[in-house]
Amino acid sequence: MKEAFKRSELVLGKAAMAALGEARVIIFGVGGVGSWCAEALVRTGLKHLTLVDFDTVAESNINRQAMATSGTVGEAKVEAMARRLKAINPEAEISAIRRRVGKDTLGEFALGECDYVVDAIDSVEDKAELILSASAEARPVLVSSMGAALRTRPDMVTVSEFWKVEGDGLSRALRARFRKWGRMPGKKFKCVHSRELPAIGEENGRGSLMTVTATFGMTLAALILEEIKKSACNAGQKMI
Repeated sequence: MKEAFKRSELVLGKAAMAALGEARVIIFGVGGVGSWCAEALVRTGLKHLTLVDFDTVAESNINRQAMATSGTVGEAKVEAMARRLKAINPEAEISAIRRRVGKDTLGEFALGECDYVVDAIDSVEDKAELILSASAEARPVLVSSMGAALRTRPDMVTVSEFWKVEGDGLSRALRARFRKWGRMPGKKFKCVHSRELPAIGEENGRGSLMTVTATFGMTLAALILEEIKKSACNAGQKMI
C-alpha cells in the first residue's frame, strides 16, 4: 500500500507519515462527523484505529454518514465502517466496538494508552463524561465536535479552544454540566464548531447535511494530522 499514500507523504513528509502509521486513534461516535473523520485519517495513512458506537445504520443516515448505504441499513455502524475502511487499506488495524459510551463504560477503553481521542458523540451527559475522562489522562490529545445540526454553511466551520467556543448550544450545555457537577476538564482541548447560527423552528427537527457534518469530520482529522506533523518535526529537531 506504499503507493496509495505517496501523495500524503509529499505533503506531510516521511517522518510525519511514519508517526501517523504508529499513532493510535480512538473515535467515539461513528455518525455524520465521526465516520468522515475516520475515513480521512485512514485514507491519509493511519493504521491503528478504534471505532466506538452502539447504534445501527438507519435509512435516515444515508444523507450524511460515510458507511450508510441502502446495503448497510440495519448493520452496526462500527462494523459497516470498519469494513469500508479495510477496503480502503487492508493493512490497517481497525477495531470495531459496539458499545455506548458513558460513566459506567469509559473505564473499558484505556484512554491513557491512546495517542488521540476524537469525541464525535451528541449526548450531552455521555459527551461530558468522555471529555472529563480523556482530559484527565496525560497522553492522549483530545479533539471534540460541537453541534453540526441545522447548519448549511461549511465555510462557517472553525476551530476554537473549548472555553472560547461561541454561538454553540452544545458547548453551552457542556459548560453548564461541568459547573453543575463541580468537575472541570483536566486540560485544554480544541473543538470544531460552526459560527453559523442554527436554523430554528419545529419543522427543522434535527436535520443535518453532509456538506457540514463531513466538514466537521475532516477538520477533526486535520487537527490530528497537524499535531502529528508538529510532533514529528519537533522530534526531528531534537535529534539534530
